[in-house]
Amino acid sequence: MEHLLPLFIGTFTTLLAVVNPLEALPVFLTLAKGMDAKAHQKLAFRSCLYALILIISFLVFGTLILQIFGVNLSMVRIVGGLILMKIGFDLFMPGNQGGILTNSSNGEGNTDPAFVPLAMPIMFGPGVLATVLGMTTLKTAGKELLSVIMIALAAIACMLVIFLTLAYAQKIVRRIGEKGIDAATRIVGFFVATMGMGLIFHGLVEFLQTYHIVNP
Repeated sequence: MEHLLPLFIGTFTTLLAVVNPLEALPVFLTLAKGMDAKAHQKLAFRSCLYALILIISFLVFGTLILQIFGVNLSMVRIVGGLILMKIGFDLFMPGNQGGILTNSSNGEGNTDPAFVPLAMPIMFGPGVLATVLGMTTLKTAGKELLSVIMIALAAIACMLVIFLTLAYAQKIVRRIGEKGIDAATRIVGFFVATMGMGLIFHGLVEFLQTYHIVNP
C-alpha cells in the first residue's frame, strides 16, 4: 500500500489538473444554454460517464497496444511528459486558447454534445492519454492489477469532481468570476508542467538504465 496510495493521489491530481474543469465551464454553459436544471445535470453526467469509459478502455488496452508495437515504456514517459509540459505552458501563458473547444461547441449536426466536445476532446484529450500511460509505467512489480485498479479509482474520483463542477457550473462562475477562473487555470498550468517535467526525468533515467548507459 505504500506505493499504491501515492499512485492514486498522483493520478487523481494530475488528471484533474489536465482536464481542468474550470476551463471547460464556458463551453459547458454554452452547450447547456436554455436547459433546465435536470437536463443540465444529465448533460454533465453523460459527458463524465463517456470520458470515464474512454479512460478505462485506454487504461486496459493502451499498454497492450504499446506492447504489440514494441514501444518502450520509458519512451512513453518522455513523450507523455512533453505533452503535459506543452499543455501546462499553454494554460500558464494562455494565447489564442479555446480554438478546438470553441469550434467544436459551435459545430452543427446530430453529434451528442456530451460526447463531442465535452467528453472528447475536453475531458479525454492528449494530456489525459499521456497521464494514463505515464502512470501505468509506475506500476509496482507483482502488484500490476492493484495498480491498474488504483488508477481506475483515481479516474472515477476525478470524474466525480468534474461532474459536481459542471452540475453547479452557474453557481461557480457567479462566485469566482472570470478572473478567478483565469488565476486558477494558471496555477493548474504550472502544476501540469511540473508533473510533465517529472515524467520526462524519470523516463530518461529509466531509458539510460534499460540500455545500460548508466548503472541502475
